[in-house]
Amino acid sequence: MAAVRRVCNIHPVVLFSIVDSFERRPEDSGRVIGTLLGNVDATGVVEVTNSFTVPHNEVEDEVAVDIEFAKNMYELHKMVNSSEVVVGWYSTGPDVTEHSVLIHEYYAREAKNPVHITIDTTLRNAEMGMKAYISAPLGVPGRTMGSMFTPIPVELACYETEQIGLNPMLRGKSAKSRTVEISTGIEQVESACESLLSMLNVIQQYVNDVVNGDKAADPSLGRFLMNLVSSVPKIDPEKFEGLLNANFKDLLMVAYLANLTKTQLTITEKLTTATMTTNVKLN
Repeated sequence: MAAVRRVCNIHPVVLFSIVDSFERRPEDSGRVIGTLLGNVDATGVVEVTNSFTVPHNEVEDEVAVDIEFAKNMYELHKMVNSSEVVVGWYSTGPDVTEHSVLIHEYYAREAKNPVHITIDTTLRNAEMGMKAYISAPLGVPGRTMGSMFTPIPVELACYETEQIGLNPMLRGKSAKSRTVEISTGIEQVESACESLLSMLNVIQQYVNDVVNGDKAADPSLGRFLMNLVSSVPKIDPEKFEGLLNANFKDLLMVAYLANLTKTQLTITEKLTTATMTTNVKLN
């Protein structure tokens, strides 16, 4: 019986958690394993949004996993986010090992057709490779059955809030000092406006090309643009300008109060340090 082919999307926070667990592993541990949490939609797409490490011990001919720890951690996660369920497990290392079959059997009892993700923390080929598998039964009916790990497509996915955190990291990758400054609220608004203006220019150029006969019209795209235009509320230009200015002033006020609070905390910290130093000298 062939396994249902699936697609796996993994979020950046999961990769960060796995790498952090690998860096904090005991000295005698060759690899790290853990539980993957997320959800599966009706089309079979696995969305991995969270994870946690599970203690285990591997020797040449056996593997021991702290199942009680895994169950307790999952119960704690359910208290925080009840929508996340067990979707599989991960391990660090480039390959699937003989012990992976035994570990996968446990997760097959916790989730239907779980996925297994391997993260190559050895940086083979100068990159952190990522692969995903599902297990398919292998053997002759009525005889001893085995299992085979079948690769499935895996992609990196992120929510808009995660993308905001990733952007500074991507800028730091190309920076010589490997450090970047976080954009202020005003700079983020400016960047968003420039991006919106650029997209509007692309749409305007497309519409002009269609009207002038330079490009063939796409009915589906035309309906999409019509729905987009009709969804924009009709507001008097003067009222719109007033709303924009009011929101902009609110943003400036929040930025001013944040900077003021930061300055006050810095001054308080320095005064506290100076006072403690003076008291020590007097005593």
